Amino acid sequence: MTTIHSDRGPLLPLLKAARVIPVITLERVEDAVPLARALVLGGIRTLEVTLRTAAALEAAQAIMAEVPEAIVGLGTVLDAAASNGLPFVPGIATAGGTDGGAGARL
Repeated sequence: MTTIHSDRGPLLPLLKAARVIPVITLERVEDAVPLARALVLGGIRTLEVTLRTAAALEAAQAIMAEVPEAIVGLGTVLDAAASNGLPFVPGIATAGGTDGGAGARL
């Protein structure tokens, strides 16, 4: 089994522990932190920010800076994640998919 790493250590245990991982598409950076705080308050700490908008990278960085309880990753876009100092979370359909679906390390 491949281990996924970030600056916070191995991610596999975090992914397995997450019951829900929301896939978040943000059009405005100013929406990122309030949304992340609400999710964390509701017990959802592991968040995936998609790179579908111009605001995505800045939004992910804002969440990481201002919501330290959140575990933030980008989808399957490894190069963009690595070049911006963000962790990589593999795109998977089920929690069981974390067992063998990941093939990258940061």
